[in-house]
Order: sequence, then C-alpha cells, then structure tokens
Amino acid sequence: MRRSSSQELASTWSSADQIDRRSVVHRLAAYVTSARGRPVQAQTAAAVRRSILDLLGAAAAGVQNSGASAVRATAITTMAEGTVPIWFSGLCSSAVGAAWANSAAAAAVDLDDGHRMARGHPGAAVIPTAIALAHETGASLTEVVGAIVIGYEVGVTIGAARLTYGNTGTWSSYAVVATAAALRRTESPIIAHALAIAGESAPNQLFASAPPQPLRPEGSDVKEGIAWSVVTGLTALRLAEAGHTGPRNILDSTLHYRFPVDLGLGASQHIGRSYFKLYACCRHVHAPLECLLNVIQQHRLDPRAIEAIEVQTYSGALRIANSPRPRHLVDVQYSIPYCLALAALVGQESLLPLGPEALGRKEVEVLAERVSVTLDPVLDARFPTETLARVIVVTAGRRFVSEVMAPRGEASSPLTWGELEAKFIAASAGVLGQTERMDLLRSVGAMENGELSPLLDDLRRLSLTRRQS
Repeated sequence: MRRSSSQELASTWSSADQIDRRSVVHRLAAYVTSARGRPVQAQTAAAVRRSILDLLGAAAAGVQNSGASAVRATAITTMAEGTVPIWFSGLCSSAVGAAWANSAAAAAVDLDDGHRMARGHPGAAVIPTAIALAHETGASLTEVVGAIVIGYEVGVTIGAARLTYGNTGTWSSYAVVATAAALRRTESPIIAHALAIAGESAPNQLFASAPPQPLRPEGSDVKEGIAWSVVTGLTALRLAEAGHTGPRNILDSTLHYRFPVDLGLGASQHIGRSYFKLYACCRHVHAPLECLLNVIQQHRLDPRAIEAIEVQTYSGALRIANSPRPRHLVDVQYSIPYCLALAALVGQESLLPLGPEALGRKEVEVLAERVSVTLDPVLDARFPTETLARVIVVTAGRRFVSEVMAPRGEASSPLTWGELEAKFIAASAGVLGQTERMDLLRSVGAMENGELSPLLDDLRRLSLTRRQS
C-alpha cells in the first residue's frame, strides 16, 4: 500500500534532519503525537467542559461586537467556503474561516478565560480551533478533549517561557498548531515545521506588548491578536503539510525564552489552572472592582456621593489606557476608572455583558475622572503570580479602605459549575432565547456522558439570524 504524501514528507524530513532533537520545537511536536493517544483523566476532562461553557458564553456576548462582525464578513469573502458553523450567526465557512470568526467573537469583550503563568488567554484560540476541526474531521469527544488539553499545554508552556511580556497572539499560534495537529493526526516532523512557521509568522504585537511608554496603545479591535493567531496557526499547519519549512530552532533562542530542562508537558495540566472572568473587561480591572463593590456594600455608601476613589495596585494595571472618557467599548474594557464608575453607578450587571449603552454616560465619566490608579510596590512584588488591589473611597470627608483583594474566579478559588452556568445565561441573553440557552447548557453537560454530537448539532442550529427573525 502506497504511503500518503504527508507520511513520505515526514519520513524525508526525519531522515535528513540535522536539527538537534532536543530542541524545544521537536520536544513539543513529540509531545503532541504521543499525548493525542492518551486518555484524559476525569478531573481534566471536567476542566475542558468548564472552559468550553465559559468560552461559548464569551463568544455569545461578543458576536454582535463591530470587530467580530467585521471578521465574520471578511472570513466569508476571503476564506474558502465550507460547512463549519460560525457561532450564533447563521453563517458557515471553512474550518479556518469559522475558527477565525468564532475566536474574534470570543475575545471581543474580554470575557474569555485566562492563565496566570502565560499572562494571556488560551481558550479563545484553542477552543474555536478544536470545535472547528471537530466539524471538519468528525473527531470523537475523546479526541477533541485531548486536543484542547494539548493546545493549552503547548500554548501556556511557551507563553510562560517568554523573557519579556508578549500579548496572547505572540504565542497562541503555537497552541493552535498543537490543537489542530492533534486532531489531524499530523506526523511529528511536520508538526515541528508547523510550529516554527506559526511562531515566526505570529502577530508581533510590538506596540501593544511594549514596556510602559508615554504613548499608550489606542484601544482597537486588534486587541491581543488572538483571532489572527488562529488564522496563522491553522495556515501554518497546512503549509507544513504541503512541504513548507520553518526555523525549528526558533524557541531555542535564549534572548527571548527560558524553558526549564523538563518542559513538564502533560504533567502540568494547564487547562485546570485557568481563571474565569465575571466582568467583560481586562483582568487588571477585576481586583479594583471587587474592592470597590465590597466597600460600597460593607459601608452602605451612596455611589453618587463619592468624592474620590484611589486604586492601589501593581504595574500591569498601569499599562492599560485607563481612559475616564472612553470612545468605544474596547476603551471601556481597558479602563479601571470608567469600569469602577460604571459598576458603582449603574450596577455590576452592566459589565456582564458589556454593551453600547455603557458608553457616553456623563455621570459615569464625572465619577471616572475622580479615580486615580497608583502603584503599590508590595502588591507589585506579587505580580504576575497574583493580581491584587486595594481601594480607598472618599465620601463626606471620610476615607473607607478596602481589604487587599484578588479577583473572583482564580484557579486557587474557582467558580462553581452553577456560577459558570449563571455567567453563560447572562452573557448570552442578548443573542439566545431561554430555550436555546438551556439547550446549549444540556449539550455541554452531555459531554460528561461521552456525547459530542449534541453540542456540534446545537452550534450548527443556533444562530443570531434565527433569533432576530
């Protein structure tokens, strides 16, 4: 029986390979091919279900966002036609087009999961990729769960090894290659080239990832480059399968990365250490929000009488724009002053999800102007392992000081399944009816019994177009 062209290519590259097999890229590729055949433990499979439910809620909250709509329209006109559903839109595309659009929706309003070690958001890249490939390849639930675990392992490992901060898009393309290669059963030598192509072609995010600077990045729909990293990763895998090569020593550069001798792949179970958000804004905003809401409730303060709010926090929170008068929703997501004022005066539900009605509120802008954000060296010393804040509220000439608080939803104190369900219901309310939301909750729950088809069927059936008709 004649071997496939990909097998022949893998054999040729393997026999002619002069690159050190101990290189990071080769070890990652070897992990992907070995791990995709291993069973996933029940606890890890449960973490995958939690991440999928959370990501679907984030995508539903973001699907009507103008940036996500632009990606959807562009995917339909530039990517190959296909039958893979673009969630909640009534549209289909190729696996690449659908994964791109679904990732853009999932990342649009900053409601997607994150990982403390990588300082980024693996779910918005990995999960749309895995589900799109499941539609394309007919993969089983076991294969999809395993691929998601692999994607998180590879992405977080690389993100955590960076010597300088890089937004998610700078490393999530590697995670996309690993996820897709697991489901496409790609040979290890080809995966190595695909990882290298993806890494060298990834969104550079040079402006948004830069150290603190006088000129802060303007808020935009590009955000962390997550959605485009999905296109990069999936295209890189196809290129490598067709014979394209990449610089496989890319991750061995000690100028940019420091990997441990033992990468810990498979043993670390990074997907079980994700955090989940309860507000549609940057994670840097969450701890100050918790502090402020706690002070207002504890002391029964009238938010309209607040004279000043001082946020004491870590350096990362000072890197975002923090505009008290945001021009668009992305500006809101990256503004501690405006989000605190919005939650105080309108209610925390205004941030789950975040909609156009949050913009242009004069009373909120006035209070936001009274918010200052300062560096606390003690809290900064605990960053990025912890993201902590303290808030001081001044009203009627009195000062009310919060405890030092961390955001809710951290891996150390995870949200319950019921809390994740409540988040999904709130986040998707503008897109799905009550019956449709319950259907999706049941189909995600059916994964516990080994069923994937109910979820894939529901995602194909449910659409924004249907909801509006």
